[in-house]
Amino acid sequence: MVEFFQFFPNALTPMNLVVLVLGVVGGLFLGATPGLSPTMAVALLVPFTFHMDPATGLILLGAVYTATVAGGAISAILINIPGAPANIATLLDGHPMAKQGHSQKALYFCFISSLVGGLFGMVVMILFTPPLAQIALKFGPSEMFWIAIFGITVMAGLASGSILKGLIGGMFGLLVSTIGLSPMLGTPRFVFHEVLTGGVAIVPALIGLFAIPQVFSLMESIGRETESNVDFKPEKGIVFSTIIENLKMVKTLSIGSVVGSLIGIIPGAGGQVAGLISYDQVRKFSKNPESFGKGNPEGVAAAESANNAMVGPSLIPLLTLSVPGSPTAAVLLGGLLIHGLFPGPDLFRNNAEVTYTFIASLVLAQIAMCIFGMLMSRYSYSVMRVPNLEMIAAVTILAVFGTYSVQNSFDDVIVMFGLGTLMYIGRKVGFSGAPVVLGIILGVIAEDNFLKGKLIAETDVGVFNYFFTGSLNITIIALCVASVAYSVYAEIRQYKKAKLKASEESAK
Repeated sequence: MVEFFQFFPNALTPMNLVVLVLGVVGGLFLGATPGLSPTMAVALLVPFTFHMDPATGLILLGAVYTATVAGGAISAILINIPGAPANIATLLDGHPMAKQGHSQKALYFCFISSLVGGLFGMVVMILFTPPLAQIALKFGPSEMFWIAIFGITVMAGLASGSILKGLIGGMFGLLVSTIGLSPMLGTPRFVFHEVLTGGVAIVPALIGLFAIPQVFSLMESIGRETESNVDFKPEKGIVFSTIIENLKMVKTLSIGSVVGSLIGIIPGAGGQVAGLISYDQVRKFSKNPESFGKGNPEGVAAAESANNAMVGPSLIPLLTLSVPGSPTAAVLLGGLLIHGLFPGPDLFRNNAEVTYTFIASLVLAQIAMCIFGMLMSRYSYSVMRVPNLEMIAAVTILAVFGTYSVQNSFDDVIVMFGLGTLMYIGRKVGFSGAPVVLGIILGVIAEDNFLKGKLIAETDVGVFNYFFTGSLNITIIALCVASVAYSVYAEIRQYKKAKLKASEESAK
């Protein structure tokens, strides 16, 4: 803690501040572009830092990382397409708010809650790096498997209509995650066409499930003014009222910040898991859970506080154990190594100045992200003034570019359009893309860790003992059971409320 304040002024030098601001502004634009995930944005910039001072280079990468996580909410709220997987939960209430004419307010909620969660995550990182790194080290294949299962229990609550449709969508996502070559035997599974040989990657799935249905919907509205375009408009004089309203959501911001921080230190979990779990928990503890998915600001605050709180803690296992806590942290590892910085205890002893300057810049990046994000929000309505035909062309080009650039494979583009067409049909009958994406993400995590755990268990204590004993396993299993039980209870309660309301209306 003393070293942090000792080297904090280094982050305030003119050169470092210029680089930080450029990184934040650029990261917001990159994050708002569907398909350009934080991981991709940081990876694109790593080579440019090679000739920079190590601290300055890391400041650029950290600023872009921080801003792209929040910037993805811009497209999620405005055009119902998440800029990155971490913003999937944001669109569930963010886009309905925008359709009700509160697009700017939704963006303000996004950046303010991102700042609160981000600063909380940075405090956790600064104060608790050594003990939290030890906790992260205890998460083996069995614990990661149960974390994935816990995420799967969230699926039911992600559909705005019924729990059944949420579960069906989630199960479809799990099925899609198994397409491709078996990680254990290398045999093809569900590969009925050669384009599926490589499986379904998350970015093509994300863009396909959210961008392509939106393109088709825009096609339907060509030649007539849509409700969406009419309602997206700027709101004046709401800055301070929105800040106060957001900060009053103590419970929501607390849950989001804590969940995001805890998920962040678990290697491989990622911001999308943090956002979705936080959203689900806030909805469960809300007095009006039925309002979620219909434009409840708490949904935006829960998702964005969590995925930004994840940023700082995701670097804890990276800096102390060389174990990246997220895919973007893995790219940052490359940024450290090209400057001759090797993660571990020696990083804080031998390169304390660079390390703590980098950490200090992340705190400043959170503040800059909020300021510039809110400034950009004032002009966000201009996006919705674009004619539908031009919007269709722009979204389609970005979708194809974002999908193709992941693996330079046209097969991914075909998969993206295929999933998008299926999702467009599914949306017509009330299915949501969020449970499907969550199933694809968690299916891979669950399968990989189950297979790893099975191999370990068969040479030691046996499969049952390996997965069902140990304090961490039992705790996570209990959370899974509680999550399912509460979802069933919430569905029954909602059904009774609807039945009572219907009977009251018929009596009138």
